[in-house]
Amino acid sequence: MKTKIQALLKQYNNYILDCYKHLHSHPELSFQEVETADFVCKELKKMDIPFRSAIGGYGILAKIKGKNPTKRIIALRADMDALPVCEAVDIPWKSKNENVMHACGHDAHTACLLGAGKILNELKSEFEGTILLIFQPGEEKSPGGANLMLEDGLFDEIEPDLILAQHVSVDFSTGKMGFLSGKIMASADEIHLKIKGKGGHGALPHLINDTVLAASQTIVSLQQVSSRLCHPLTPMVLTFGKFIANGATNVIPQEVQLSGTFRTFDEKWRNEAKSHIRRIIKDTCSANGCTVDIDMPDGYPCVINNKEVTEKARGFATEWIGDSNIVDMEIRMTSEDFGFFTQKYPSTFFRFGVKGQSNATTGGLHSSTFQIDEKSLETGAGGMTWLAWRFLNDK
Repeated sequence: MKTKIQALLKQYNNYILDCYKHLHSHPELSFQEVETADFVCKELKKMDIPFRSAIGGYGILAKIKGKNPTKRIIALRADMDALPVCEAVDIPWKSKNENVMHACGHDAHTACLLGAGKILNELKSEFEGTILLIFQPGEEKSPGGANLMLEDGLFDEIEPDLILAQHVSVDFSTGKMGFLSGKIMASADEIHLKIKGKGGHGALPHLINDTVLAASQTIVSLQQVSSRLCHPLTPMVLTFGKFIANGATNVIPQEVQLSGTFRTFDEKWRNEAKSHIRRIIKDTCSANGCTVDIDMPDGYPCVINNKEVTEKARGFATEWIGDSNIVDMEIRMTSEDFGFFTQKYPSTFFRFGVKGQSNATTGGLHSSTFQIDEKSLETGAGGMTWLAWRFLNDK
């Protein structure tokens, strides 16, 4: 079967590449994936693969049924959304949408899943079980497309035995795949603040409640959450990247806006820390004579790779590309809404390398210069196909 899959992968290599280039040149932001979802649906129709659309927004669930379709059910997931980034690389398939770019490789994920679906659909008479293809919107933006799809009854009609998802890696060379069991990515909660006071002339500080000072001290005071309140061996990040004080050199605004992110690997500490964060914000603002509106919704949970599923996936991947091309992933403080899936189903989230021979052509994730090595799509599509096949036939 490996030889047959390799032959089909070679046969459909141009198809996968064409899908990638189309998706890359037509990126859409989170929860705005109208044309992307339409493209995926049209491709599924061409393959004669049945599907449901408009799940949790623009989400799609397709089904490839083999013989004895309830014997084993394997779900494969790809995200579809892009980022608000202006592409700086001049390539023929450069983004046609101003200030929107596939700077995180979701176009590659979607193209690879379409390719894997195409191959597996041709092989459906040769396997027992069902393959579910999940095309997910809104991974980059809270509350997360995975969460919305699950809430909208994604698996009401059929539930998977396990779920596989992959992501591009600029740290790995093309042809390599990375795996790691356990907690691999952090939870992520957004923090949005509106600090309000009595604005006025910067030369008359005794007549105002300084919102800029209150905001500045709030950020500084919150550092004690990680430095003094968090256990020293518990990883956490508390970062504020947005500070809007729309005043002037001599004008203190009536309102300052702050936005940040809180990340950790410990759910118990996650809840405790959010209580500390709220308390410190309120007390600091109050001490400066200001009030504050706090918006801190529950965000993404940790991504937890099931040990049994991950070890098997690693072994199957070794069969596909050889032991020398299998690498260990690192634990990261970045987050992924795939965590919602890992909370409910045995799952694994792995990576495939997209770094070509020249590091300069790859760029960093979420950067305006991000690119993938086109040859990496073979690893992405082929690896996902092989893993799905092997898990279907796993004893």
